[in-house]
Amino acid sequence: MSKKTEFASKIGLIAATVGSAIGLGNVWRFPAETQANGGAAFLLLYMVCVMALGVPVMLAEFSLGRGGRADAVGVFKKLAPGTSWWLVGAVAVLTPYLIACYYMVVAGWTLEYFWETIFGSLYQGVGTIPPEALQGQFAAKMNDYVCTPLKPLVFTALIIAVNIIVLLGGVQKGIERLSNVMMPLLFVILAAMVIVSLSLPDAGEGVKFFLSPDFSKITPKVVINALGQALFSLSIGMGILITYSSYYPANTKLTRTSVIVALLSMLVAVMMGMIIFPAVKSFGLDNQPLEGATLVFVTLPEVFAQLPFAQLWSSLFFLLLLVAALTSTVSICEVPIAMLQDRFKLSRKASVLIVMCPLFVLSSLCSLSFSSLEEFKILGLTVFNLLDSFTTDILLPLVALALCIFMGWFAPKGLLKEQLTNHGSLQSPTAPLSIFVIRYVAPAIIIIIFVSNYF
Repeated sequence: MSKKTEFASKIGLIAATVGSAIGLGNVWRFPAETQANGGAAFLLLYMVCVMALGVPVMLAEFSLGRGGRADAVGVFKKLAPGTSWWLVGAVAVLTPYLIACYYMVVAGWTLEYFWETIFGSLYQGVGTIPPEALQGQFAAKMNDYVCTPLKPLVFTALIIAVNIIVLLGGVQKGIERLSNVMMPLLFVILAAMVIVSLSLPDAGEGVKFFLSPDFSKITPKVVINALGQALFSLSIGMGILITYSSYYPANTKLTRTSVIVALLSMLVAVMMGMIIFPAVKSFGLDNQPLEGATLVFVTLPEVFAQLPFAQLWSSLFFLLLLVAALTSTVSICEVPIAMLQDRFKLSRKASVLIVMCPLFVLSSLCSLSFSSLEEFKILGLTVFNLLDSFTTDILLPLVALALCIFMGWFAPKGLLKEQLTNHGSLQSPTAPLSIFVIRYVAPAIIIIIFVSNYF
């Protein structure tokens, strides 16, 4: 039996795991939740939820992955042989693949905007347009770039092709090498844009909103939103953390790794807030909803258009998004690839091609949901929105719930403690608390989040 592939360095391990957690959701979901739910009050609540709930559940996935040393299906077959628990792993493989179908499209939009900023027409003629007309101008450009059939298909295909190249390189020469370059680049760009945003007129008002809590807006629904954002921002329930932790060396300190990943994920969220809120406040755009594609592809380009060197800041921002999108898509696709390699003993090349080639068709269907297939709907939803809703609202919470139940009640006795202490070689004073959260607290909260999606 060949030795299980491992990450080559601690830095690479952290970079890859952080890269899997930091995605476009950190950019366009977090600001919307913060704006609607009390600014810093939501931020503080989100941070508490990440550390109190997200980290223990992350540790459960880490322990499952490294303890089983296999893909998301294989870990259940090894740790619970002769049972049906492997079906949880199967759903954990299906979920990221369905996410990849539409996530590639959004990543393609990001690549298209990066290209249009540098070489295309994104800012063509903008200098002659009065500031009050900019929003309509960029809304029209978004319609031209996203809601036409051909160009989004081309950029989606390019994103898939880049993913194939990276994934063919394997864990060390592909995923780890990409993460070692992209993660430092992401934080450098974030830092530069924070400095620019804070230098804008009236930026302090945006910072004040972001960092001054309004606890009167905290309601049970806001708490649920913070809990959901905490799980979403750490890639809980996607099979990614199980897959990546199966590549962790035996001496990896799982508790320290989980805390570092959580802190860096929160740092990205805070830095995005320090970019977005001062900028939109400075230009009087804070009354616009800071969410979804509108924030990324209309509101922020409108902000950049009013800055000196608009193309420079816009290109840096979309490069930042592109980095986040690429590290996310690679990690999402690695889950089914690892399953094919482990379960069916296929070569890396065959596994990559089997997983990735159908995406040229499946992602195209999602892309065309905004143009020629806009009227084609299933259960009242376009293909894109159906996959988004099905994975985010149903599959992710179900997988996270099943993982917590398994690790809390059905996994081999002592597995979690063994993994957190590296078989007794480390002290882990938080292990009993983590076990308590995984057994009792996390399942209850995930059920509440799941139910709240329908009421």
